[in-house]
Amino acid sequence: MLTGIIETDIKQTNIRMTIFFYKAQGPYGCFSNFSLHSIELQGYTWPTSEHYYQAQKFYGTLHHDLQDQIRQAPTPEEAAAMGRHPDYAIRADWDQVKRKVMYAAVWTKFLTHANIQQILLDTGTAMIVENSPLDTYWGCGIHGNGLNQLGKILMQVREELLALDQGSSLKLQG
Repeated sequence: MLTGIIETDIKQTNIRMTIFFYKAQGPYGCFSNFSLHSIELQGYTWPTSEHYYQAQKFYGTLHHDLQDQIRQAPTPEEAAAMGRHPDYAIRADWDQVKRKVMYAAVWTKFLTHANIQQILLDTGTAMIVENSPLDTYWGCGIHGNGLNQLGKILMQVREELLALDQGSSLKLQG
């Protein structure tokens, strides 16, 4: 004998895919600042967004000559090492401007290179995470609880590129 009716409410779950990237040679490596995609900013060509980012640490400092040395570094790894060298004092406002500097580099990179722009756009609405075990500001850190600022910038750039594309489509139709 049935004493009660059990109703099952099956709700459609909205599963959001997450894309993890880290190394330039790995999956979605073009999202890495070490990917070999040059950018043109401040009147110079920078071999990678990492070169640009690291050089901006010394803008307006006593070590401003390091900017050109970093720009000319043969690899992004060498540019990063120069930018992180403990003997050189970085600009006093770095913590306040570093996200803006990174955004400018990432925006320029994906606006400049159509092939990787398409890869970014093809991620749809997926969450993008820099899977760095060491970096808890730009990446997710070893425990996955980092700020993922680079992933957030990539998702912001993706949204802005979509809006830009939709705006140009509307202009073409109207």
